[in-house]
Amino acid sequence: MSARPKPTTEKACEHRISAIDVTQHRLKLVTPFHASWDTKPRVHFDATIVRVTTDSGLVGVGSGDLMLGFAGHEHLFLGQDPMLLERHYRVLSHIDFHYGRCWPLDLALWDLAGKITAQPCWKLLGGLASRVRAYASSGTLRDPAALADCAERMLEQGFPALKLRFHRGHWRDDIRALEAVRARVGNRLELMVDCNQGWRLPWDTEAPWTYKDALTVARELERLGIYWMEEPLHRADRPGMRALRDATDVRIAGGEMTRELQEFRDLIADRCLDVLQPDAALVGGITGLRRVAVMAQEHNLTFTPHTWTNGMGVTANAHLTAGLCDAPFIEYPYDPPEWSVDRRDFMMAEPLRVSADGWIELGDAPGLGYALDEAMLARTRTN
Repeated sequence: MSARPKPTTEKACEHRISAIDVTQHRLKLVTPFHASWDTKPRVHFDATIVRVTTDSGLVGVGSGDLMLGFAGHEHLFLGQDPMLLERHYRVLSHIDFHYGRCWPLDLALWDLAGKITAQPCWKLLGGLASRVRAYASSGTLRDPAALADCAERMLEQGFPALKLRFHRGHWRDDIRALEAVRARVGNRLELMVDCNQGWRLPWDTEAPWTYKDALTVARELERLGIYWMEEPLHRADRPGMRALRDATDVRIAGGEMTRELQEFRDLIADRCLDVLQPDAALVGGITGLRRVAVMAQEHNLTFTPHTWTNGMGVTANAHLTAGLCDAPFIEYPYDPPEWSVDRRDFMMAEPLRVSADGWIELGDAPGLGYALDEAMLARTRTN
């Protein structure tokens, strides 16, 4: 009798990670961008590009946060099978805890996984849909008439919804601007409001709203038929968010800068939010946030990522959302001329655009489906 072959526990890997390259790029803005959440005019726009190369020559690409703290940890991934996404997620979560947010690497690994399997990421994530509706997300503060003009343009371009910013100095001034928009477009456009009370930039010492402040504003937003009220309170005020959610018909949204996944578990369990907005480029990557997306749906909540990095980050979040969720729409940063697709997506060979009726179409290209503008990256590289 011939000897039985020994069972094998794993198949030989056809791909191994051979290099991880992180480059920094800066586009100078001739006309400054006055972001509503930043007291300093922005005179440049930075982008971090992560490339993961295999010994077979395939390259996965991601972009997002600065990858601070990643240097010196490359050896934890080199030589590994790139398809071990859960293993890589665990390592990145530990780096996040000790150092910085290095989730663009997870996005690059998903892009690579799609190229290895010859499938778009939205299919690998569940294949629910190949597209997701976009809402135009403004970034500047305009006077009421100019803001109404902007809303009308977005409606003409096929967007189903528009997110407007507060921070004009007093919320009553913000309400007057919002009233002008509603008077102009009526109910033809869903409107959302970003209150930007959840976090501050290092140089901004303004205190966030109290619960009573937020409730007063929420009553005005109810009157104007606003779809959601984003970040009305400091990110740590879970009792306040829960009370506000119970006290108003306006959906309460938040979570864009939340750092760890267990915080989303608590936000969901404590019934603090109607809309969860984590950004895969900033927290958890695609691998981590697919857990949050499923958790949100099981609790009948809306999962739709906040995404203000660049078109590559928007694309990654769109694949996650389209492939796995039933989101009504996803954020599309767009506020020309101050924030155009050419500024936002300077690192891409083709900017991410929406269709004439407001859809982000993801197609069947393997991975995340985007390509880099290598000439522009060479001109803008800073490291």
